[in-house]
Amino acid sequence: MPFETSNNMSESQANGTELPIRSKVADSEGSQPVGPKDSQKVQTNKSQRKKTSSAPENPQMSAPKSKGPDTSNTGISQLPDFVAERNELFSELKRKHDAEILTKDHPVIHVVLDLGFDKNGSPRPEMPVAAKAWESTPGSFLKHVDKEISSDVVVAKVDGKELWDLDRPLERDCRVSYIPFTSSEGRNVFWHSSAHVLGEAAECHYGCLLSHGPPVEQGFFYDMAIEGGQVVKESDWSPLESKASKFFKEKQSFDRLHVSIPDLKRMFGYSKYKMYYIENLLPPEGSTVYRCGSLVDLCLGPHIQNTSKIKSFQIMKNSSCYFRGDKDDDSLQRIYGVAFPDKKQMTEHKKFLEEATKRDHRRIGIEQELFFFNDVSPGSTFLLPHGTRIFNALQKLLRSEYQKRGYSEVQSPNMYDSDLWKKSGHWQHYSEDMFVLDVEKKKWALKPMNCPGHCIMFGHRERSYRELPLRMADFGVLHRNEASGALNGMTRVRKFQQDDTHIFCTQDQITEEIEGLFDFLKCIYGLFGFPFRLKLSTRPDKFLGDIKTWDTAESKLKDALNSFTASGGGQWELNEGDGAFYGPKIDITISDALRRDWQCATIQLDFQLPQNFELEYMTAEIAAKLKGAATDEAPTDGSAARPKVLGPGRARPVMVHRAIVGSFERFMAILTEHFAGKWPFWISPRQILVIPVMPAVNDYVEEVQRLFKAQKMYVDIDLSGNTMPKKIRTGQLQQYNFIFVVGAQEKESRAVNIRNRDDQETQAKGELVPLDEAIGKLKALKKERRLINAI
Repeated sequence: MPFETSNNMSESQANGTELPIRSKVADSEGSQPVGPKDSQKVQTNKSQRKKTSSAPENPQMSAPKSKGPDTSNTGISQLPDFVAERNELFSELKRKHDAEILTKDHPVIHVVLDLGFDKNGSPRPEMPVAAKAWESTPGSFLKHVDKEISSDVVVAKVDGKELWDLDRPLERDCRVSYIPFTSSEGRNVFWHSSAHVLGEAAECHYGCLLSHGPPVEQGFFYDMAIEGGQVVKESDWSPLESKASKFFKEKQSFDRLHVSIPDLKRMFGYSKYKMYYIENLLPPEGSTVYRCGSLVDLCLGPHIQNTSKIKSFQIMKNSSCYFRGDKDDDSLQRIYGVAFPDKKQMTEHKKFLEEATKRDHRRIGIEQELFFFNDVSPGSTFLLPHGTRIFNALQKLLRSEYQKRGYSEVQSPNMYDSDLWKKSGHWQHYSEDMFVLDVEKKKWALKPMNCPGHCIMFGHRERSYRELPLRMADFGVLHRNEASGALNGMTRVRKFQQDDTHIFCTQDQITEEIEGLFDFLKCIYGLFGFPFRLKLSTRPDKFLGDIKTWDTAESKLKDALNSFTASGGGQWELNEGDGAFYGPKIDITISDALRRDWQCATIQLDFQLPQNFELEYMTAEIAAKLKGAATDEAPTDGSAARPKVLGPGRARPVMVHRAIVGSFERFMAILTEHFAGKWPFWISPRQILVIPVMPAVNDYVEEVQRLFKAQKMYVDIDLSGNTMPKKIRTGQLQQYNFIFVVGAQEKESRAVNIRNRDDQETQAKGELVPLDEAIGKLKALKKERRLINAI
C-alpha cells in the first residue's frame, strides 16, 4: 500500500481539526484504538525543524507570570496580561470582519437540505429552503427539521465535503447535511470543542501556555506548559472540571475568524508554541482562530454552536509529553478528558471503559502467553508459540482464499536502495517514517510497504493483456518508524506483516475486481462476526492525472458499490474530495463486540505508480498484429524494449492496492479484544485439554492426545499432581475450548467426557461422547471455521 496505512492511527494524528503535530508521549501510555480515519497531519522534515527550546528567548514568549499566588486547588487569582491583549485584538478584528460582511451583497442562494436516511434505511425527501449569502446559517434551518434529527445535530456539512459551523453564514448555492454526535465526524467535532473548554479552564487555572488540543479516539486532550515546570496533579482535576461546568452554563459561543499571518503573530506572540505553528505549519494567507469564552486559539474548526451542548464532562488522566514529539524539546503537561451531550452517555462510556479494560489485548496477551514486548526492540512484537498459532491460522485462512480467488503469492526484498523510493514518491512524502540505513556509501531503507517492489516484479519482463488481472500477494515483513509515544501494544507497532496485495488490471476490469474484493471482505469478516461499512473517497483538490480518468475510475467504483448494496450489502458513504492524490479509494470500517470502529481494510486505485515505473502491457490490438510475425525486431538478449511514451497497442495497467486484515499484529489485537480471549475453535491456540481422574488412566489420556494431534489439533494433557478440580479450573482460566475428563468408565468405553467452555450446563459434568464421534465432530468444527463453540 502506498501512502495510506492500515496500521492504526494514534492520538498524535488526531483528525486535522487542530493544527496537528507529531507528538511522542513521555510516558508509556497510548490511546485506545477506534476506527482509523485519514489524518491531515502536517509533517516537517526533521532536519528542517526549528528547535523551540533552542530559539532565542523572547521576554514575551517566556512562560507568563500571573498576578496573584498559585495554589493547586484554586489556581491563579487573575488571568495573565497576554490573555486580555490577545482577546482585545480578536475583538477588534472581529468587529472589522462583521462590518465587512454587512457591506457585502446578500443575494438569494439556492440551498437544499439533505436529511439523510430514516430508521428504515430509506432516503428522506430533500428540503429546499430560502436563504441569503453571508446571512443564512445551517443552524437557522434546523427549525424546519424534525426534532428527532435536529436534537442530535453537532455540525453541518456543505456539498458533502466541508464540515461547517452551524452558525457560520453560507456563501453560495449548496447542499447542506447535518452530522449527529452518533457519527464519528460528529463526535470528533464535539470532543474538539470540549478540548477548547478544557484549554480555557487550564488557562484560567494555571495561567499556562497552551500548545494544541485535538480530539482522539476516546475523547480529547490538551498540551500545555505551566510556569516553573509545574506538573498537573490529580488534585487539580476537580477545580478544572468545576471551571468547565461554569463555562457550560454560560453558553459560550464558538466565534470563528480568519486572521492574517501578521495579525496572528501579534495575537500569539507571547507563546513560542503558537509561533512555531504560525511560522511552520500555516499557509501564507493565514488561518482561522476561534473564541470560546476567555480562550482565543489557533484552530481550523469547526465547532459546536455553544458550550451549553456539553452536558457531561470529566478529566480521565494526565501525563507528560514532548512538544512536537522531540525528546530534546520542551516537556509539556497533557490532560485527557471526555464529554457527552447527556449524562446517560457518560455512564455508558464508563461501563464501556470497564469492559474494554477487561478485554485489553495487552493484558490477555500476557495471561494467555501469546506475546510480549521488550525495550531491546520497541514496537516489535515477540510472538510466543501460542500467539504464533493464531498468526499461522490467519495466514492459512488467507492462503486458502488466495488459491480459490486466483492470487499468486510472492516474496520481495526487505531493503531497497533509496533511488527506488524516490522513483515511487515515498522518499519525498514518507522518508521521515522509514528506517534509513547507510550501506556502502549509499542510503537504503527498510520497506514500509510492498507496492514499489511489486511494480518492479510486474515490470521485469514483457506483459500481455492475457495475464491481467495479475494479483500479487505478499506477507513480507514491513517496518515503519512510528513515534515512540504512538506505540500501543499490537495496535500500533514498528515491525509488522500484513496481507498486502496489489492487483494489476485494465480499466475495463476495475468493477469486476472491486466486486470480487467485496465478496472477499464478506467471507473474511463474516467468519469473525464483524459487520463492516464502506466509504468512497473521491478526487481531492490536488491530484495527479487527468479528470476524465478520475471520473471513469470513480464511476466504476460507484457501480461496484451500488451492486454491493443491491445484493444486500448495506448502504455506502460518499466522502467527496478525500481520495489519495494518486487515485480514489474505498475505506472499510469494521465494528467489534464493543461497537468500536476499526479500519483494517482499504481498496485504493492508483494511476501514478504505474506511470512512475513506466509499467505497460501489450493490448489485444498489438497481439493481433504480431500473430504470425514472431521475427519482428524482438530483442535477442531476453530484455524487453519498453518505450517511455506508450506506442500503439500498448497500455498502462491500473494498480489496485488492497488489504483485508491489514497488519496481522493489529488484527490479532482486535480479535483478542473482540472475543475477550475466548477464541473460536479453529483459530484457538488452546483447543483441547485432557485431564485424568486417576493416574491409572494416564496411558489412555496420552492415547487421546496422540489421536487428536494426528488430526492437527492443539491438545495438552495435565498429568500433574494437582487435584482434578484445580486442573479443570486452570484449564478454564486458560480458555481451552474443550476439557476432556477421562476416568475408568471413559477408558473402558473408549469415550471422553467433554466440557464445553461456552456451555455452562456441561461444566458440572460433561457429555459422554464416543472417541471416534468426538474426533469427527471436532474435525468438522475446525474445518468449517464455525464461530460458535459447539459440537
